Amino acid sequence: MKRWVPIAVVVVVVVALLGWVASGYNALVRLDQGVSSAWGQVENVYQRRADLVPNLVETVKAAAAFEKDTFTAVATARAQVGQVSAAGVEKITTDPAAMAKFQQAQDGLSSALSRLLVVSERYPELKATAGFRDLQVQLEGTENRIAVERMRFNEAAQAFNTKRQSFPTVLIAGFLGDRFKEKAYFKAQAGADTAPKVKF
Repeated sequence: MKRWVPIAVVVVVVVALLGWVASGYNALVRLDQGVSSAWGQVENVYQRRADLVPNLVETVKAAAAFEKDTFTAVATARAQVGQVSAAGVEKITTDPAAMAKFQQAQDGLSSALSRLLVVSERYPELKATAGFRDLQVQLEGTENRIAVERMRFNEAAQAFNTKRQSFPTVLIAGFLGDRFKEKAYFKAQAGADTAPKVKF
């Protein structure tokens, strides 16, 4: 009877260790899926914005046909977003360089759209059309959704990274290699910390 006690202790320790590893692994999987879901929403709202761009450009182009540089900038920025999105989307959440490239392309499109809207300010007849107003409202709503979904993605990435870096989960994540790499964050646009200068 006494000889079975050490075997029973070893079995209990092994079962407890396996339970601990399984629990940590399952927590990482759940949080990883949360990050993937949040990233899907980010892509969804960015796609919505990309889908609005051609309609907005065509509407403005009808009233401001000679603003070719602005239209070219918007088209180029939209194409750049498409190229970055198509290349390495699966790595964006775990590769800070890929995330920065994606964000830079999206920021470029935001900047080009801002210039397009500034152009539209010069054409009161354009601003008076219902179609343009509707597109502008949809674009503003989409920009708000982008901000919300980026925030939610960062929250999901933070929850994952916190769990991944916590002891003893860091041991499990380290053992599994690239399966549970740290997640990248969206960062503020360069110069966002400086208040814009307003001149009258």
